[in-house]
Amino acid sequence: MYDGIVQDLIDELGRLPGVGPKSAQRIAFHIIQTESFDVDRLATILQTVRQRVRFCVICGNIGEEERCAICRDPRRVPTAICVVEEAKDVVAIERTREYRGLYHVLGGALNPMQGVGPDQLRVASLMTRLQDASVQEVIIATDPNVEGEATATYLIRTLLPLGVRVSRLASGLPVGGDLEFADEMTLGRAFEGRRTVER
Repeated sequence: MYDGIVQDLIDELGRLPGVGPKSAQRIAFHIIQTESFDVDRLATILQTVRQRVRFCVICGNIGEEERCAICRDPRRVPTAICVVEEAKDVVAIERTREYRGLYHVLGGALNPMQGVGPDQLRVASLMTRLQDASVQEVIIATDPNVEGEATATYLIRTLLPLGVRVSRLASGLPVGGDLEFADEMTLGRAFEGRRTVER
């Protein structure tokens, strides 16, 4: 729709996840029209991220060193490993301040339609980590969608024979939600995970 480099910028921005054509156009024009926007700083940060950010050799989280900050932290509890799909999930769990163990980032979820099987995920490295007898529990925290459920089921079947305790994050109704708007899967999981009320 636009000439030359402007359309190239819109096209490149539109390739980012979650950025549609209109958002890409809006961002492009913001960059073009806002004189105070520091394009050089953005370009430098993007290049630096490419050069310095890497995946942790132990858990697969992101960081600037060979081992991420969580794996380097001596205060973390080494007896529990929480398995998540992506590095952004680590941040979400850390915000709760409820979990003090270690993590393992799979790098996605099982999705045969997209050609993603166990070999494309970091399952083998998880099994290697579990050879350490200090790990007593694996907490599966995959997304509550079809791919996440398939991944959790596969992991449970793979991990249970190892004799390690395997747990799954509870899921169900969100706080502040209405029953009438909940889908069948969410309501079903809420019933499965119901707890007895004590006096």
